[in-house]
Amino acid sequence: MVLTVAGCGLFRWEKRAPWRDDAERECLASKQVKITEYVEPARGIDGPGACGMIAPLKVTAFAEGSVGLQSRQTFACPMLPAIDKWIAESVQPAAMFYFGQPVKGLKAGSYACRNQNHAYGGPLSEHAFGNALDVMAFELTDGRTITIAKGWRGQLREQEFLREVFIGSCRVFATVLGPGADPYHYDHFHLDLARHAGGRTICKPVLKFMPNLDPAKIRPYRPSPPAATSVPMAQPNLRPVQPAQGLYSSPMAPLPMPAPGGAPRTIDLGGLY
Repeated sequence: MVLTVAGCGLFRWEKRAPWRDDAERECLASKQVKITEYVEPARGIDGPGACGMIAPLKVTAFAEGSVGLQSRQTFACPMLPAIDKWIAESVQPAAMFYFGQPVKGLKAGSYACRNQNHAYGGPLSEHAFGNALDVMAFELTDGRTITIAKGWRGQLREQEFLREVFIGSCRVFATVLGPGADPYHYDHFHLDLARHAGGRTICKPVLKFMPNLDPAKIRPYRPSPPAATSVPMAQPNLRPVQPAQGLYSSPMAPLPMPAPGGAPRTIDLGGLY
């Protein structure tokens, strides 16, 4: 007789791959993540099945408190430096370029003990290990919200912003899925640090889009320290808006739009699948 956890289809005798705990320990020992009012340690999660992490972190904001979350989320340590890198090198430069202001918040999700795509059977999701982030929307400083569900095929500026940050995430994460990758990711970006066979990375869908931001010329965005607050959410004291060219070590004009009937805007994702 095979015994399963009826609620989520998880086998009780599953074990976490050893590299997961090793990656957490290495991250914690490196001191890359600082404990603050926005990042707090929590008790280890062990199960059901292989779900969990040895040293969960409860997070209410990223990037030194400058990018808040609508609700507190749980992550394993390695995800936080990766998310902060993506925000500094892709999200904020793109927000400044397209909207003249930074992002101040994300609507996002993280830990959930479940299988991939919420299926009853099959492999566990990276969310089951606190090793993934789902992003549904970005909130700008002026309160404007850009959702993946509407913005991906919405106004041109929103479309291009979302494509810039999507492509930027492929330089940081091992798995990136968005609208067009499959029926499950039509309304959000899935970003994780899974270890795929052969060290390969996955970035889907492949986009016919030429980025306006050159990663070799972008200076990572550094927020001003957030104002002190008793509420565990980021209310940043943001620096004044800078002209778009201030993001670069040297000015770079936006790439021209293709002429009607011309070749589509394409990007080489460097072998990502």
